Amino acid sequence: MTQTMKAAVLPQFGGADMFEVRDVPVPAVGPREARVRVHATSINPLDYKIRRGDYFDHVPLPAIIGHDVSGVIEEIGGDVMEFAVGDEVYYTPQIFGTQGSYAEKHVANVDLIARKPKNLSHEEAASLTLVGGTVWEALVTRAQIQVGETVLIHGGAGGVGSIAIQIAKAMGARVFTTASRRDHDFVSGLGADLAIDYRAEDHVEVVNRATDDVGVDVVFDTVGGDILTRSPHVLAQMGRIVTLVDIPQPQNLIEAWGRNASYHFVFTRQNRGKLDALTNLLERNQVKPIIGATFPLERVGEAHAYLEAGSANGLRGKVVITVKGRGNQAS
Repeated sequence: MTQTMKAAVLPQFGGADMFEVRDVPVPAVGPREARVRVHATSINPLDYKIRRGDYFDHVPLPAIIGHDVSGVIEEIGGDVMEFAVGDEVYYTPQIFGTQGSYAEKHVANVDLIARKPKNLSHEEAASLTLVGGTVWEALVTRAQIQVGETVLIHGGAGGVGSIAIQIAKAMGARVFTTASRRDHDFVSGLGADLAIDYRAEDHVEVVNRATDDVGVDVVFDTVGGDILTRSPHVLAQMGRIVTLVDIPQPQNLIEAWGRNASYHFVFTRQNRGKLDALTNLLERNQVKPIIGATFPLERVGEAHAYLEAGSANGLRGKVVITVKGRGNQAS
């Protein structure tokens, strides 16, 4: 008899009300894979972009999407030596081409899987896998931030920005960030040295004044718009600009030549190494998860709508989905 599990299935692209919670077959485990009972997952902008059809040519329908897992291993393949049944783990599933995390169980290659930080709940851990791996890729792997450098993080109160502030500070950087006025105390509490009200202030003027026109070493763009065009105006010589945003409109980068700027376009790559490095910071309490809202799996559509509303509802940090599946214990 085929085993089944509950999953939030996307039968067609569209609005946040498209999801249907169904019984689907439990995925089989390959030789270098582990099956995990999912205790929690979370919502990312990538998820709602996939749901609305931005990547329709990469996602066959019906689809189970989702890109964060925290849970407990329930079965391992014959070639797996690093983990055992009962291990608590967290990871980002492969993006595109495999089942996502909006389900009671998930199967992944063990090269993607890391041991969950001991001091975090499953909900906290699930809020960090894609975000934490992305920030590590952007600031450490690509921008290669150094102790004493200055970093400008756009969107500091968001799910990515709030973790980026903390990782940049843990790396010894001076941190500037843009955020609405109501979020200034919040981002300062995360470690930001200067908060810029993007609604009332021109960040180029503020940054140049704060650095005596020297500029910042790194710009981290999580918001899009004209940030790539304006970034050279706040950049120090040999500075680096890193963006996560797929921006459809043309950008004028002529000013980048005068700064000898480097641009990095990041679509995060999954691996255990980045999560193990992040775990070191988490277990030392140098980085802490920020959860803005929590929903059960059955209300995943509401969670998508809540994240898409974003700053309109005062959201800070991540939107987490709890999965109270068969066999799960309270975390």
